Amino acid sequence: MPMPHRTQMQVIKRRLVGKEGTERIRELRTILAELPGYRNGPYADIRKWVEAQIDQTRVRKRVVHRDSISVRREGAAQIALVGPPNAGKSSLLQALSNVQIKTGDYAFTTTRPVPALARVGGVLVQLVEIPGLIEGAHAGRGGGRPLLSVLRSADAILFCQEAAGSTTALAAVMSEVAAAGIDLPGAVAATKADDAESSAVEGIRAAFPSFEVVAVSVLDDASLERLGAVLWDLTGLVRVYLRGGDDPVALRPPVTVTDVAHSIHHELGAQCTGARVWGPSARFAGQRVGPQHVLADGDAVEIAQ
Repeated sequence: MPMPHRTQMQVIKRRLVGKEGTERIRELRTILAELPGYRNGPYADIRKWVEAQIDQTRVRKRVVHRDSISVRREGAAQIALVGPPNAGKSSLLQALSNVQIKTGDYAFTTTRPVPALARVGGVLVQLVEIPGLIEGAHAGRGGGRPLLSVLRSADAILFCQEAAGSTTALAAVMSEVAAAGIDLPGAVAATKADDAESSAVEGIRAAFPSFEVVAVSVLDDASLERLGAVLWDLTGLVRVYLRGGDDPVALRPPVTVTDVAHSIHHELGAQCTGARVWGPSARFAGQRVGPQHVLADGDAVEIAQ
């Protein structure tokens, strides 16, 4: 004999408290299997309610999955490539990182953020291509909210604008970023510069006077090197080389000798008594300094214990 249907409904709802997604669907299916198979009456209504809950949970699960976008951070800094559709972001990311990305001469080729590690200024930096943002993105149009959420966690923005194109679309993208309350260091890459007149790049500089604008073509290595220098400046990091080593340590300023020692190993940081320094912060090559000496970008150090 089944329990009264009102009591049964209360028990079912208690069993569902705190359960979402796959766990909720699994519990609903178990409940459905336990219910009497009446075709009419209160228990038939309960079966319909449980079946409807399964359908609603499936839809809710898909929506949550669609709107939840995250990018696992890697490298010393994260720079987002942002711009309107078909602004050359994918081609630029591929040229800087050698990652293989689907590209095309039509809008919205990229539909989700694409991260890639690139060596910028001798340091591994994560570049993240944000799919083309459209007007109304900050209000959720075009899936803009989750994309802007990814952008919000970046350290800097490289806005991408086709050199020969109209700046109206990029201005709208910048407005969406500002409307979302995102204020990060930024620069503008005038992409596909090999297909544009120099006057076009000057027009971009005039349109966005508060940003550094660098003309770049994926076919021109020199322009990619110039862009790399701009990207390094955007990171705001300080590179310190270990005497006799190759790859630098990249840290956020101010950077002391102790900070560098700690980044190598915490015991070295605890035992550090100073260092010899070669580079911009030293008065002369090999200057002996204390552990709290503030280092400059490009310094080389030899840690003393």
